[in-house]
Formats: sequence, C-alpha cells, structure tokens
Amino acid sequence: MFTISSILFSCGKKEELYEVEIPESVYATEEEVDNSPTKVVAKDGSFKMKGLSFNYSDLEPNLDAQTIETHYSKHHLGYLEKLNELIKGTDLEEKSIEEILTSLDSEKKALINNAGGYYNHNLYWEVLTKEKEKTPTGKIAELINRDFGSFEAFKTQFKKAGLDVFGSGWVWLVLTENQNLKITTTVNQNNPLMSFETEKGYPLMNIDMWEHAYYLKYKNNKSDYIDNYFKRIDWDKVNYRIELKSN
Repeated sequence: MFTISSILFSCGKKEELYEVEIPESVYATEEEVDNSPTKVVAKDGSFKMKGLSFNYSDLEPNLDAQTIETHYSKHHLGYLEKLNELIKGTDLEEKSIEEILTSLDSEKKALINNAGGYYNHNLYWEVLTKEKEKTPTGKIAELINRDFGSFEAFKTQFKKAGLDVFGSGWVWLVLTENQNLKITTTVNQNNPLMSFETEKGYPLMNIDMWEHAYYLKYKNNKSDYIDNYFKRIDWDKVNYRIELKSN
C-alpha cells in the first residue's frame, strides 16, 4: 500500500511547473474490495457522486476491480469532496459543473484540478459498460467514418494520443463548434471545456492516462490498457451525448 499526496507536473505548452494536489488514497487489496460502488457517498455539498452503471468487478478482465474500486472510491471521491470545500459559501455553489469549468481562471489551480477531476471522471465512468466489445453505430459511427476514414483509423489515432501523453493527463474525443470530431489531449485534470485550453470542444468520451487508472494491472504497458478500454466503451452513451449537444 502507498499514499500519494502531491507531485510536480510540467504544463508542456507553457513550460511551467506547479503543484497538483492528488487526493490521498490507499490501494485496497483484492480481499478488501467491496464490489458495490453504491456505498460510496460524498459528504454534504453542492455536488454528489453520480454512481456507476456497473459493479467494480464487471469490467474484468479488461479493467480490474481493485483499480476501479480505488479509482472511484478514493481518487474520484477525493476530487469531489475537495471541490465542494473550495466552492462552499461562494456563488459557484449554485452553478452547474459545466458552468464552473467554462468560467475558470487559468490561475485557479485548485479549482481546475478538482472541478476538472470531478467532471473528467464522471465522463470516464459514463461511457464504460460491462457489455464487451460493442461497436459504434448510428451518428457516432457516421461521424467517425466521415472525419477519420474508418473506426480502425480512429482507434489508431486515439491510441497514439494516449501513448504520447507525458506525465498525467487525458485523451478526449470532442465535437467541435463546426460539428466535427476531434481527438485532443489535456494535462493533469484540465479538459476541453476550459476557456484557456487551445483545443476546445464538447466532450463525447475520454480516457484517463493518470497512472492510478491502469498501473496496478498494466504497470507501464499503456498500450494494452488503451486496447482494453476500447473493449468496454458504450457507444450508445456516446450517441446520447451527441444528442444532448444537438438539443
């Protein structure tokens, strides 16, 4: 078991170092994993844990129960509770998470890390499913073929973006203002809704490239982690997000 408290990261484009607070977490042993995420409840505050559509072990063998339990009940919960602390007593308590993200000042590092950490993980869990290897259909299949040439070409580009992430960050598939699909990356807990990001768009899906998302099972083998992530994507949820943006 080990605890991570803080670490220095480099924001590549601005070439600056700043401290990123990481919620303290202790990895559970396999014997300690409680299979039900419904028991994870945040302290009272503006935002709540949204829950998962699967139990921790349901994504085995692609994503292991031990990692999912720790990721959800320690890291994700930690970002949420820190976010609630930061906005308590401010006008941000009445805003949606999207409104907070789009109005953030680039100097508000704690809010960026924790509001981003809450939102980014919500989306990560939302588009995962216990059903294996679903394939894109409907609107998302049409857009992928139009903008990337084929699903395999899209997967290749998305995987390369993940392998190229240096340090901690995320890979995103976003819908741009011109209704085009685009693959983009962000450092730490930044995301494409933040106004200071160079590449912006409406997030449709993402993959967490922080080591806590894969290291227990995959160690430094990010390639296999990304491949197995693709076997658990719920493309119906991605289509639903496209519909949400269109309405």
